[in-house]
Amino acid sequence: MENAILIGLSRQTALQRELEVVANNIANINTTGFKADGAVFGEYLQNKASAETFHAPDRRLSLVQDRMSWHDMSQGTVQQTGNPLDIAIDGDGMLVVQTTAGERYTRNGALQINNLGELVTLSGDKVVGENGTIILQQTDRDIVVTKDGTIKVREGQSLNSDSTRGKMRVVRFADMQRLRKEGASSYSAPADMTPQIVNTPNIIQGSIEKSNVRSVIEMARMIEVSRAYTEVATMLAQQNDLRKNSLQQLAEVPA
Repeated sequence: MENAILIGLSRQTALQRELEVVANNIANINTTGFKADGAVFGEYLQNKASAETFHAPDRRLSLVQDRMSWHDMSQGTVQQTGNPLDIAIDGDGMLVVQTTAGERYTRNGALQINNLGELVTLSGDKVVGENGTIILQQTDRDIVVTKDGTIKVREGQSLNSDSTRGKMRVVRFADMQRLRKEGASSYSAPADMTPQIVNTPNIIQGSIEKSNVRSVIEMARMIEVSRAYTEVATMLAQQNDLRKNSLQQLAEVPA
């Protein structure tokens, strides 16, 4: 009975972790550039007892172990916004942004211009260009972002004064699963991972990449996990009742 309780508790712990992952995915269905997460569990064989005085040999307990979480980096739906500062990356690549904690990487292309003329994300992080921060002038108009991330503008009222304000730095990584999620749509990379420049990115101006969370699948998964948790809880309650009844019956045996 004790073994059944231990196994059941390990399963409940894993289900609780999976429920947290699913709930976070559902909460970010409408978050621009969000990538869904998944949970991976494995079997953990607990060491058997070392005593050799039992009539039958002990078997190792098969428990549930939370191994890791993984990122679903598949492409989300590209939605047109008409805002010239919004960009979506079609295919591989992530924008590089400068935060107070260092460089971070994101697929969230909802951008804006701060009071210093710097191109930033909605959270205020500076978009990093190939030559540093991208700065626009107050007289700039008709902003154009080309497919390779180059930002071109028309200065003042002149029809023939096109200028380039910079080129977005778009990178990728050999192993995307090693990236650590920070916030809803930003990632940090381990110190031993070097970002690789995407020389020919496919950037779409006036659009954003929506979350890649599949709402129907996630809702179905939440129901499935909730039911499994309830089933394990019922089994544990039955095991507890069985133990309680056994102790009561043993107490009634005449000495």
